[in-house]
Amino acid sequence: MSAVKITAGTFEFMARWEREKSPKTCEAFERLLPYRQKIIHVRWSEESCWIPLADYDLGVGFEDATSVPAPGEILFYPGGYSETEILFPYAGTIFASKLGQLAGNHFLTITEGKENLRPLGELCLWEGAQDIVFERT
Repeated sequence: MSAVKITAGTFEFMARWEREKSPKTCEAFERLLPYRQKIIHVRWSEESCWIPLADYDLGVGFEDATSVPAPGEILFYPGGYSETEILFPYAGTIFASKLGQLAGNHFLTITEGKENLRPLGELCLWEGAQDIVFERT
């Protein structure tokens, strides 16, 4: 089973696919790899970062969606009430937007580098947008 290397700012993480929970999301996102974007600190979801994707359509709906991911449980929100996004929680998070609570597909879980989740969150909070790259290993 393949893993995903994530480089965000000055930090590297390894993640596993959550294919049993969100098979369509994993399959669709994997086709995008390597995927480059910017990650910023959230506005509404407490201690998390996010990748805003405006009206991007990955072609998937909701799968095993959650509003309360643990640190390192990466979510894909397919849009609807708020814009499409990827949520990258680093500590206590309740996924939300200005319209209220949201739920996203848990499709990746950080397996290595968890100790750098909070430092990444603080880097985004205090220094602003950081480059992020998801790639196959």
